[in-house]
Amino acid sequence: MKVAVFSTKSYDKDYLDQANADGQHELFYFEASLTNKTIKLTEGFHAVCVFVNDTLTREVIDSLAANGVKVIVLRCAGFNNVDIERATFWKIKVLRVPAYSPHAVAEHAVALIMTLNRKTHKAYSRVREGNFSIERLTGFEMDGKTVGIVGTGRIGSIFAGIMQGFGCHVLAHDAHLNKSLVDVGVEYVTLEDLFSKSDIISLHCPLTPDTHHMINSQSISLMKRGVMLINTSRGKLIDTDAAIDALKDGQIGYMGLDVYEQEENLFFKDLSEIVIRDDKISRLMTFPNVLITAHQAYFTDNALIQISQTTIQNLNDFVGNTIHLENEVTVDMIKA
Repeated sequence: MKVAVFSTKSYDKDYLDQANADGQHELFYFEASLTNKTIKLTEGFHAVCVFVNDTLTREVIDSLAANGVKVIVLRCAGFNNVDIERATFWKIKVLRVPAYSPHAVAEHAVALIMTLNRKTHKAYSRVREGNFSIERLTGFEMDGKTVGIVGTGRIGSIFAGIMQGFGCHVLAHDAHLNKSLVDVGVEYVTLEDLFSKSDIISLHCPLTPDTHHMINSQSISLMKRGVMLINTSRGKLIDTDAAIDALKDGQIGYMGLDVYEQEENLFFKDLSEIVIRDDKISRLMTFPNVLITAHQAYFTDNALIQISQTTIQNLNDFVGNTIHLENEVTVDMIKA
């Protein structure tokens, strides 16, 4: 199958080529993201392979159908950037990678927490400059803290176990209760209770119309003053303007982000030599209690292998006319 692979970096090519070692598929790599401005690049292809910041709107899906594309394969679990209903209308299959090393994302969330808490990034910079002072590097002990987890799927469940290992009391909120977590002492509560009782809140839920801007001025007002907020899920879960206001007045005491509302214009690019025109992220970067990483929580060797292997297997399944495509995204999944 002839496949146009968008938003590719050198590591994407390396791992996908390894997974496609038998040469069953012709993979053509494009550094550009797939948008309505780059849709012409899909002419002559049977499939497109995309990542989190490719934008497959109704207009793009219509153009894909006109160009003869039959399948969209996602190199990620989330599918909020694809108009699934329009793809279904055109009988274009959408396949994803439902899980790829959930430990990687959970562990990165912990890294953000511990770095913000113990200020190791600041200590490192000081020592490199010959400054061995520990003034203003005070942290807190994790033992006994209450951690609220929004979303207890695979990543959230692993994160819960790590937090319990630190001696934390873990609260959780999810539409679907995970009995295995309840059995080990995780307490499911309402979202309001989670916000009001947690010292640390970590987001591990998908982006849906219901979760869009779930962290807003109203929900932030329910939180403990000085709360730590961590997001390794999707940027649009947080209203950035509301978060900035809360950081300015001290309601949010720490914030760790691996995702950002407008990240498609920034992340995975080297912008070090140009002026960043996004005033919101520029403002966030001025706060000493904010730590931002550029969507790297998933970025481990194990995860890249799993993503590539599943992506190629999804293409194999489609070519093989598998009646039941295991990793297909359907309209029913959106409604769920």
